[in-house]
Amino acid sequence: MRRPTAAVGSALFFVLAPGVVVGLIPWLLTRWQAHESLPYYWGPVRVIGMILLLAGLIVLVGAFARFVMEGFGTPAPVAAPERLVVGGVYRYVRNPMYVAILAAIVGQALILGRFGLLLYATVLWLITAAFVRFYEEPTLTRRFGADYEAYRRAVPAWWPRLRPWDPGERGEPGAR
Repeated sequence: MRRPTAAVGSALFFVLAPGVVVGLIPWLLTRWQAHESLPYYWGPVRVIGMILLLAGLIVLVGAFARFVMEGFGTPAPVAAPERLVVGGVYRYVRNPMYVAILAAIVGQALILGRFGLLLYATVLWLITAAFVRFYEEPTLTRRFGADYEAYRRAVPAWWPRLRPWDPGERGEPGAR
């Protein structure tokens, strides 16, 4: 897929998927109104929430861009990337988009003091983890074979590595 086509497809998918999951659904659940009776000491928790929300959005946009620039495709399964995406934030964690989405939702929960958003994030993570385990990982293994298996062994799915993975450091498949 050509980059301009991948960019348009990724932008459309960004609005339809993360836009709904991180934006529309939390808005429908809360109207983005803070809990009325938050105690005065909730201020630092809100700051942590803002950091999580902002970091999640930055990582999410960067991960989407990586699909266009490195993968020549989109995150949408119907327009999957031509190349395995393992650069940028993907060097630290295999599922940065999902981690970023969950961070953004938890951030909103902390900003607004809304326990319901934490429950929503938990349910979303369970569904996402099942999707990754039973659909994405087998699909990527079939599509990219040994390169994906090496990547999967080296990079954790949900909790980021402290140091970025380098596929060439030990002659791993996918080394350039």
